[in-house]
Amino acid sequence: MPAKTVKRESPYLRVGTTIYKRVRQPLSSGRSVETLIPWNVETLRQDYGKSYLARIPKYDGFCTVPDHTNYRREIDGFLNRYEPIPFQPAEGIFPHIHDFLTHIFGEQVELGYDYLQLLYRRPLQRLPVLLLVSDERNTGKTTFLNLLKSIFGGNVTFNTNEDFRSQFNDDWTGKLLICVDEVLLNRREDSERIKNLSTARSYKAEAKGRDRREVEFFGKFVLCSNNERNPVLIEAAEPRYWVRRVPPLLHDDQHLLAKMRAEIPGLLFYLQQRMFSSHEESRMWFAPRLLVTDALRRIVHYNRSKTETEMLSIIRDIMEAENLAEYRFDVSDMVNMLEIRGIRVDHPTVRRILAENWQLRPAPPTYYQRYTITYNGETQRQDSKTARVYTVLREHLGGLLNDAAM
Repeated sequence: MPAKTVKRESPYLRVGTTIYKRVRQPLSSGRSVETLIPWNVETLRQDYGKSYLARIPKYDGFCTVPDHTNYRREIDGFLNRYEPIPFQPAEGIFPHIHDFLTHIFGEQVELGYDYLQLLYRRPLQRLPVLLLVSDERNTGKTTFLNLLKSIFGGNVTFNTNEDFRSQFNDDWTGKLLICVDEVLLNRREDSERIKNLSTARSYKAEAKGRDRREVEFFGKFVLCSNNERNPVLIEAAEPRYWVRRVPPLLHDDQHLLAKMRAEIPGLLFYLQQRMFSSHEESRMWFAPRLLVTDALRRIVHYNRSKTETEMLSIIRDIMEAENLAEYRFDVSDMVNMLEIRGIRVDHPTVRRILAENWQLRPAPPTYYQRYTITYNGETQRQDSKTARVYTVLREHLGGLLNDAAM
């Protein structure tokens, strides 16, 4: 039987010493994604003949280099696993996308455009974890994830909470965006992993049956949740989250995503020409002050510990009773007063709250006036002493109490 002839570009390729076939894998949505499947050499010989093997493209290995404006499939003999995006920029209007982004980002819509522009033009730029929350229905949170998928194609992956926690992460470590719908990652270890990954330059990728290997990591996280209070553990003064509460859509348009997909070329053209409304002020581009929202304060307040809440109460009571513009104390003072209020806590815990949550540092040994809270709730002066004290200003206390009141 004569060997089959190939009339189009070969779907087969060799990377290193392994043969792959490039295929389009169907999805339940009706679309498909391109993927590489390992292929048997002997099967290839049987189908196309021995001489065909010499004609298939050959690469030294894989690389992952994100670029949306000057994409290259082959880089110095390596096959780029990063995918070209599905659309090319073309001048045009995008009213449905603009209205939808205004709905998602509200008064911060220009920052929302900056976020998309950075994803498109500077894919290696680290960005804050974008968290969309709402306990109401039909808000468009999932549609936003699908819009990102439409823009950036195979470089966006949808994970579950369990996927994120799994030790096997090889399928998403080379993606631009890791999206989690209905997120509930409120364990401390979840929070630490998200924070570390959001600023990481490299990461240990692991697949089943393979050794762990270090890879370049440039992924950004977009999370959605119906839980407005504690979808993720976020502590005070944490600069790596941008939390938006999304209201319900005014109109339920079943064809909105399709209309927006048709406008993506116009959006990309705009993002190529547009000037940023912000400028780089942190390692995650945005100044933390720009991303503070009521939705963020609400989550921080819910996650605030009983110890921290009581510390604020003690300081407020002393400053009000003594009419102080600033209050000085050392860690032992606070530990003793917390015990009077019925909370047993160690010195390191108090130091951590002061340093990490309140951004306070102890002064060199200082002579200061001491105060305490009695068991009946009164404030009393105590003998002055010298210690490494922390100072809380009235303005700083007001800000902390406002966060706690959200």
